[in-house]
Amino acid sequence: MDMPEIIKSRRSVRTFDGTPLTAEHRARLEEFIGTISAPYDIPIEFVLLEKEKYGLSSPVISGESMYVAAKSKAVPHSEEAFGYAFEQLVLFAWSLGIGTTWIGGTMKREIFEKAVQLQDGERMYCVSPLGYPAAKMSFKEKAMRTAIQADKRKASKELFFENSFSTPINDCDEMISTALEAVRLAPSAVNKQPWRIIRCGNDFHFYEKHSKGYISEQGDIQKIDIGIALFHFMNITDGKLGIAEPDISAPTDIEYIATVTV
Repeated sequence: MDMPEIIKSRRSVRTFDGTPLTAEHRARLEEFIGTISAPYDIPIEFVLLEKEKYGLSSPVISGESMYVAAKSKAVPHSEEAFGYAFEQLVLFAWSLGIGTTWIGGTMKREIFEKAVQLQDGERMYCVSPLGYPAAKMSFKEKAMRTAIQADKRKASKELFFENSFSTPINDCDEMISTALEAVRLAPSAVNKQPWRIIRCGNDFHFYEKHSKGYISEQGDIQKIDIGIALFHFMNITDGKLGIAEPDISAPTDIEYIATVTV
């Protein structure tokens, strides 16, 4: 896969054409799922679910016939590991022409959790429909994309910094520039784009800028977004992940998450 191009072209799909996945595409998804790995040595279990068999639906989705869900143990860093792993499937599906969209709240969670046989101590953070995009978006999908400004992203100078939060990064080689752009284009809950990165030499420190209302008994959904950003960055740079919080002053609403060393 040409990852930068797939990341650039991919969009959330909420209107599907009603055609079930071909046997070949389902087999390729199942094979790919077997190759997915997550950081922090946290296993992520994926489950493909037929919509009609399990009575699944979402009020923001139409024309779908299948969903993919995933679950993990509710342990530290499970949100980041979940986002990192799930995004791999999302991008692989797009490379096959299969649409997806991250769903964390607009669903009857108890029905999905029953379908994946969620156990005590496990969490199912998000699910996604799987299907072929319809020729035209529904009015509902267009309205939703407009409401969250789905096609807009913050400027790099608001997201990526040098040594402190006061100095934007302004000099990067091609690989780092490509990786940072891949982070900038990443999907996030309601397009909040909570990732912030500070470069200190070869270390890229990832932070989460908290927004109100995204932490619940289900976990911190914006940490899932950070996991997505970590996958985009690490896939392009082949960097190494670690946790060693630097001595950098951060605003009270910004939390250190991890460091990628390139």
